[in-house]
Amino acid sequence: MLLAISVQVIFAQDRITGRNFATRSEVIGQNGMVATSHPLATQIGLDILKKGGSAVDAAIAANAALGLMEPTGCGIGGDLFAIVWDAKTQKLYGLNASGRSPKSLTLEYFKQKGYTSIPSFGVLPISVPGAVDGWFELHKRFGKLKMQDILQPSIEYAEKGFPVTELIAQYMQASFNRFQNNPNFKETYTIAGKAPQKGDIFRNPALANTYRKIAKGGRDEFYKGEIAKIVAESVKKQGGFLSYEDLANHKSEWVEPLSTNYRGYDVWELPPNGQGATVLQMLNILEGFEFKPEDFGTTRHIHLFTEAKKLVFEDRAKYYADPEFAKIPIKQLISKEYAQKRRELIHPNRANYNFIAGENFAQETIYLCTADKDGNMVSLIQSNYRGMGSGVIPDGLGFMLQNRGELFSLQEGHNNVYAPQKRPFHTIIPAFVTKNGKPLMAFGVMGGDFQPLGHVQIIMNIVDFKMNIQEAGDAPRIDHYGSTDPTGAEKRDTRGGTITLESGFGYEEIRKLMQMGHKVGFALGNYGGYQAIWYDSEKKVYYGASESRKDGQAAGY
Repeated sequence: MLLAISVQVIFAQDRITGRNFATRSEVIGQNGMVATSHPLATQIGLDILKKGGSAVDAAIAANAALGLMEPTGCGIGGDLFAIVWDAKTQKLYGLNASGRSPKSLTLEYFKQKGYTSIPSFGVLPISVPGAVDGWFELHKRFGKLKMQDILQPSIEYAEKGFPVTELIAQYMQASFNRFQNNPNFKETYTIAGKAPQKGDIFRNPALANTYRKIAKGGRDEFYKGEIAKIVAESVKKQGGFLSYEDLANHKSEWVEPLSTNYRGYDVWELPPNGQGATVLQMLNILEGFEFKPEDFGTTRHIHLFTEAKKLVFEDRAKYYADPEFAKIPIKQLISKEYAQKRRELIHPNRANYNFIAGENFAQETIYLCTADKDGNMVSLIQSNYRGMGSGVIPDGLGFMLQNRGELFSLQEGHNNVYAPQKRPFHTIIPAFVTKNGKPLMAFGVMGGDFQPLGHVQIIMNIVDFKMNIQEAGDAPRIDHYGSTDPTGAEKRDTRGGTITLESGFGYEEIRKLMQMGHKVGFALGNYGGYQAIWYDSEKKVYYGASESRKDGQAAGY
């Protein structure tokens, strides 16, 4: 008798569809979509949509939740930028909700004290927190639900508690090591004096009370009421300069987004004081080179991408600043003609160490996006800047103030030189893509200086390398640092900086890069955090994607 043996081929973790590096398929929904770096924040945003809230309502609710659940990356002590697609007017709107430096702090103070750069922590890098005013500006224009309803889920989580995720537990431990002896830190951000661990139930009743006051009293409660008085007094007690007057005089600014066309796709960013225009500059340069899907990860791809970045970041370091204080030739910087001139400086087979800015003219953060049943879409980014922020926690309010002022230059004559009531150069940038005048994608990649590099890689991955939006985020990433310094302090690597690569790039390609003169290394955790929502206008569905390197989630209904 013959024994028949059936052999079954088993593929371990092998995808039937898509790229082999994709962590999952895209999420698809008809009536709305939310993508954030925390599943609970995503669910809160989705619940707001189901209650009839707009995409802006959902974005505010999710941002409030992230300020509680990811205090290591954002919070109401920080700033906010947003791009909104309004389905009614069929138009994009940009909001710059970044705060200004204290009126009483001068450049002369830093000189007298012997500073060559602004410290990362403490009272000196504190600028006015703009996020709350940003919420209310967005809500006034595009909101539908009451602010009490929008903030209520975060109030309940702050009071009752929520389980800390794996990544945030690691970040909280790092913040504990840095700030544990700072006033109010242990009372606000620890459990029985220790950093929260994965799965621990964390509560912040002080923040719940602050949210409740904001929901009832509006933005004036934060900038002109009791909260403002406590913030100013707390900063003053620690020797700082941020005053009640600074808070009371704060206002956000509606701005016109900037764009360039990359192979038929209109990519939108916000103008300075942010760094969004660097994305447009890089795309303009790279558009002059042809890339095929099989070129992803090749020496040529990485080399040209890096050289374009070097060129553009020289301009960023020289020109980008608060446009109310500096002349920024932004139209020329993002023009195709200027890109052609800069592109000619790139050698096809050799790394350049000596790029300079053009002269032809007259770290942690959160990103989220939302979309609603009416076709409105929001691209929003919010941050305290470095780590949790400055380390200064106002008495009894449950949040930390940002340290964004660290990015001012102390060099006289520099566009970004420190001045009172000036907005610092900003790294956080939301993005949007349209095609033929119609909305296509809200997306962003948080991560300090990496953000423009992340934006460009997402666009190239989709347009040039034909990836879907989840694959575009999951693909291994390229970083580069060390060739320029936005503060103008000339902290340069004379070898042109260092490329760092995630695992997934072939060693033969890396070896070729080194032979071309590039320094190549590896780094842990500096490749940003991505979220995206894509709208298919023919099928009338949203596609969502979330960052596999974070704890997040994209969800639709």
